[in-house]
Amino acid sequence: MMQVSKTNIGLLTRLRFFAMVTFWSLSLGCGVQAGDVEVPTIDLDNREDLQVIVDRQPGQYLGHPTTLLLEDGKTILCVYPKGHGKGAILYKRSTDGGKTWSDHLPTPQSWETSKETPTIHRVLTADGKKRILLFSGLYPVRQSISDDDGMTWSELEPIGNFGGIVTMASVVPILSKPGHYTALFHDDSRFIHAKPNPVRGRFTLYQTSTEDAGNHWSDPAPIFVSSDLHLCEPGAVFSPDKKQIAVLLRENRRKANSHILFSNDETASWSMPRPVPNALTGDRHTAQYLPDGRLFISFRDIPSQGNTSPTANSWVAWVGRYEDLVKGTPGDYRILLKKNYKSGDCAYPGVEVLPDGTVVTTTYGHWTKDQSPYIMTVRLKIPEIEKDLRK
Repeated sequence: MMQVSKTNIGLLTRLRFFAMVTFWSLSLGCGVQAGDVEVPTIDLDNREDLQVIVDRQPGQYLGHPTTLLLEDGKTILCVYPKGHGKGAILYKRSTDGGKTWSDHLPTPQSWETSKETPTIHRVLTADGKKRILLFSGLYPVRQSISDDDGMTWSELEPIGNFGGIVTMASVVPILSKPGHYTALFHDDSRFIHAKPNPVRGRFTLYQTSTEDAGNHWSDPAPIFVSSDLHLCEPGAVFSPDKKQIAVLLRENRRKANSHILFSNDETASWSMPRPVPNALTGDRHTAQYLPDGRLFISFRDIPSQGNTSPTANSWVAWVGRYEDLVKGTPGDYRILLKKNYKSGDCAYPGVEVLPDGTVVTTTYGHWTKDQSPYIMTVRLKIPEIEKDLRK
């Protein structure tokens, strides 16, 4: 009888996993029916009364911000790279719900060495202490910690012997276990290890977990792997009853609509991804609940091949219900938040909802033709803009 080593068993297991994923991805199909978005659009592009410039530097590319609303309901932190997805991390704070923004705040020296888009997330320790985690991706993934609501930060330090792209795109609390979180990100085989994988053109969604609010992270585990569907930039949101987690995903080849997958057991397992309607197709979805229970999801509008959109390549938001995500229905309407003037290079947004229902959404884009991209906040109240639908 042939002897199989533990190493070979591990290899066979991985091969079976990739074979299964390839079969699943092929069986899903990548084609979508040609057409426009299925819902009306409210145009706020020229509403300068709703727009606040966060940072603009002539001739300097500023991009890819992430925001965090603190528990006082008015202080918002914003981090973004001085460059296209890389460069020194810049840091600002608003103390009035995004109406005004501070000058650049002091940062640790290591933030100047960031290789990728930074993201920030609120976590709580097992005994309820507040903490903020900042991540900087590629190889290796590094993390900076603040235990005083962003007043001071630790230096960036590796969280393990792995890398990734747009880390951590989402950080999801395990509600049944205080201090436990699952972080989601992706890689295309270039950065997960110190040396790039020779197999190219394969995208993997990963998750990694912490049991101590970010002090330690597990080795990443694959959720979905495919050379056919290039799913990436996971944007997670809980169902209203917190019993399910939905994750919206960019399809990087543009051959298919954006996709969605679900977990009903606190990220222990996931459904197979499936396409979403044209109305939700785009990049880097960021979702928050409105006071009326609907979702506000901000993203970059990039139609898949064969489809069209009146707001293609610009910054948009989708308004609908969580049930629309589950059922695959197109939702209520979309909002053109700001027209972008250069090839879809915009909209890695932060979204916050203040206690009075004001949506504060912040991102970068080429908002002025033939000029460098800059950071802008749009502040709006859904009941007020919905009047345009009733006219």
